[in-house]
Amino acid sequence: MSTEQEQKASDNKTSKTVKKLVLVVFAMFGFGFALVPLYDVFCDITGLNGKTATTAASVNEDGIDESRTITVQFISRTAKGIPWQFEPMINEITVHPGEMKLVKFYAKNESVNDIIGQAVPSVSPGRAAIYFQKIECFCFNSQPLKAQEDVEMALQFYVDAELPEEVKTITLSYTLYDITGSVES
Repeated sequence: MSTEQEQKASDNKTSKTVKKLVLVVFAMFGFGFALVPLYDVFCDITGLNGKTATTAASVNEDGIDESRTITVQFISRTAKGIPWQFEPMINEITVHPGEMKLVKFYAKNESVNDIIGQAVPSVSPGRAAIYFQKIECFCFNSQPLKAQEDVEMALQFYVDAELPEEVKTITLSYTLYDITGSVES
């Protein structure tokens, strides 16, 4: 084989390799975009990552399991930069699976400006998220508060009786975000 033929064969191999690498790069780029919605679907199905439903659950009609109790803890925090006081009015409650409870959270806009807040819930342990059923929740809607205005916000929930026996404590955490700039007037 002549040097010219060897060079041509080498160039063909290099060209094929470059084409394969470009294809891999595009495939990885596409996968990166698809990963977020796929992850959200996975979390919705499995309840992992502590994501809870964003719509109201139906009222429990399966009855109450009085043979066991679950401790539900409430935690709240504000995202950086939102000048609100935001806290649960009760930090912990004991419930029987299937038993409906109503708790309230307090929020006050301590700023001189009107602000629209949005609470985002998370449940720990993550596998308990699919068993934590919110019937009514302030997190379903944005919360507009005028400057210095305060409000009590309701959360009505029950813990599904199908919750695994080894889960004795559920922590519901809310993070409050300022969404004023992203809401259309």
